[in-house]
Amino acid sequence: MARNKPLLLATFFTLFLFFSYILLPSTKSIPPPPPPHQTTTALTEPPPIPSSILTGSAIMPHLGNETLKAELGRAGWKLFHTTLARFPESPSLDERTALAHYLALFARLYPCGECAGHFQKLLVQYPPQTSGRVAASQWGCFVHNLVNQRLGKEVFDCMTVGEAYKCGCAEEDEKKKKEKEVIEPTGSSLEENLKGSGRKVEVVKEGLMNGG
Repeated sequence: MARNKPLLLATFFTLFLFFSYILLPSTKSIPPPPPPHQTTTALTEPPPIPSSILTGSAIMPHLGNETLKAELGRAGWKLFHTTLARFPESPSLDERTALAHYLALFARLYPCGECAGHFQKLLVQYPPQTSGRVAASQWGCFVHNLVNQRLGKEVFDCMTVGEAYKCGCAEEDEKKKKEKEVIEPTGSSLEENLKGSGRKVEVVKEGLMNGG
């Protein structure tokens, strides 16, 4: 029995090492999760638009009602030309890309399926001009006239397209500014207005008030 004692000790020691290796948790480190700022940045960046979305076939069904088609056409062309007439004169690359994508989706999602199909063919044959407001407006008038020719309608004078499709926003702001100047004249204009009334007026400059 004494002779087998070293063998038993060796056997026990071997078994101890074996089970310790199996049962004890691994010391390999688990990679930590990515920092919060990395995941947040990835979520805030818009994904690129797949080319299939921009170049796919028309989505809307056939619109057979000619009255509705005409009403839709007038409203659609109004939006189309006003958008181009309001486009920046010197757009950035991002703005040019946005306009090109908008026109592609405008054609694909147009509520008249057969009209959308015809317009998509025009976009392929005559790609949108996005270098600036004038180029975009003239291109829009050109493709509109192509549609008019196909439908047997009168062509539009492209020299006046910018004036015909202004939304009036800038003009309205300028009008309000002039009206305010008339109602609330200041400085030399106030003096001139009073002198023009025929009354003798002496304009005295006021001294500094509290706080300047």
